[in-house]
Amino acid sequence: MALMFKHALMLFPLLAAAALAVAQEAPAPATSPKSAVVAPEPAVVGPTRVYVIPVKDEISTPTVYILRRGLKEAIERKTDVVVLDMNTPGGALDKTFEIMEALDKFPGKKLTYVDSEAMSAGAFISAATDEIWFAPSAVIGAAAPVLATGGEVDKTMKQKIVSYLRARVRATSEGKGFRGQAVQAMIDEDFELKIGDKVIKPKGELLSLTATEALELYGEPPQPLLGAGKAANIEELLASKFGAGKYTVQKFQVTWSEKLAQYLNAISPVLMGLGMLALFIEFKTPGFGIFGIAGITLLAIVFLGNYVAGFSGHEPILLFAIGLILVAVELIFFPGIAIVAVSGLALMLGSMVWAMADLWPGEPISVAWSGDAFVRPLQNVGLGLALAVLLGVALLRYLPKGWVWDKMIVQTAVAGTAQISGAAPEARGQILSLVGQTGVAVTMLRPSGQVEIGGRRYEAKVEVGGIDTGEAIVVSGRTDFGLVVEKAKL
Repeated sequence: MALMFKHALMLFPLLAAAALAVAQEAPAPATSPKSAVVAPEPAVVGPTRVYVIPVKDEISTPTVYILRRGLKEAIERKTDVVVLDMNTPGGALDKTFEIMEALDKFPGKKLTYVDSEAMSAGAFISAATDEIWFAPSAVIGAAAPVLATGGEVDKTMKQKIVSYLRARVRATSEGKGFRGQAVQAMIDEDFELKIGDKVIKPKGELLSLTATEALELYGEPPQPLLGAGKAANIEELLASKFGAGKYTVQKFQVTWSEKLAQYLNAISPVLMGLGMLALFIEFKTPGFGIFGIAGITLLAIVFLGNYVAGFSGHEPILLFAIGLILVAVELIFFPGIAIVAVSGLALMLGSMVWAMADLWPGEPISVAWSGDAFVRPLQNVGLGLALAVLLGVALLRYLPKGWVWDKMIVQTAVAGTAQISGAAPEARGQILSLVGQTGVAVTMLRPSGQVEIGGRRYEAKVEVGGIDTGEAIVVSGRTDFGLVVEKAKL
């Protein structure tokens, strides 16, 4: 028994459109209108550039990642033809529609090579390409929706889903001979496929075809039912279609990362929040240590997950690195000049939104924005920021004193800000007692920075001129937000 679509009940957002399709659907014609045989390929300057993308095993989230990333790479390499190397028993219907939408983005010719089987979801994806080629022993068909458990869908729900699927098939199969009718016969057991006087599939069955059956000719002029040809392998297909030696082939390389990426992307707001919190702690502590490494690692994982998912290239990572450098420059060399840090933070947040947006090569930004490509990225980054703030407040408020927090010097950095406003009486007295004491500048003061007095760091500023790192200072006063210092006279 052929495997059929899984997760059919994930289509609730589509049911409104399906209900409309039920009301408007007209009976399928018994015979296909006459149409000309597919015209020969137009002349191409130089060898035809071909990109092969595998569609293997069950259709799921990793399959979407592979197709999306592969199609974007094909566009960037100015590929003429994409070939889907198909061998699948079917899978999730919602992921199938995502793949079909991604295929629409590719401007060149799209071929499917059915190597062994293209059942259920595989038949739908094949129908979204320009031509379907078969290995000699390949089969295709049986695409009726079922529950994820394999059980039958409720009758009313099934009618709505089948009607919607038939409408999608008709939309993607216009001008392709008998393909629309053939795929409808794979979806709907109540649909009779009849061409002329021959009943190919009676009511009460689902259509599945061998390679030979898919290539059988019907109508006037004769046209194949579904396929474009047979080939022992993809190389033979390309040689038959474009001529031996008149094409170049590149193949998409699938790695283990596609499956891992689906889980990483599901928790990307959490990873972002933890990464931003770790970087904040690192900037508030002396030197560079475990928090900086952890923060950069967590955010790098977020970028990697989105790259594997086919959302972005390497550019967002470079933009994030520039933003991180600007923030570091502000904190280390020019503390107090807010514009540098604010610009860096804006670049960092913008790069994370960019990394999650489904942008296609050559697509105008206005098209992406109107298509809600940035809605989910903005939501994820917002959740990440909110999580970082909440965790930061919780750590400062609830973590027991004397615990790991103190050992990691965070308390030193926070307590050493020398803020008078709102400080406890004991802390206020300690800060006031610093007036007249000497220390050393641990960052440049232009005019603000940090100084070290008695082994502790404090926020400070100089009222006139500047002080370089390592120079001796003396505390001349204080404000509600820090110390006022000047160069120590030797």
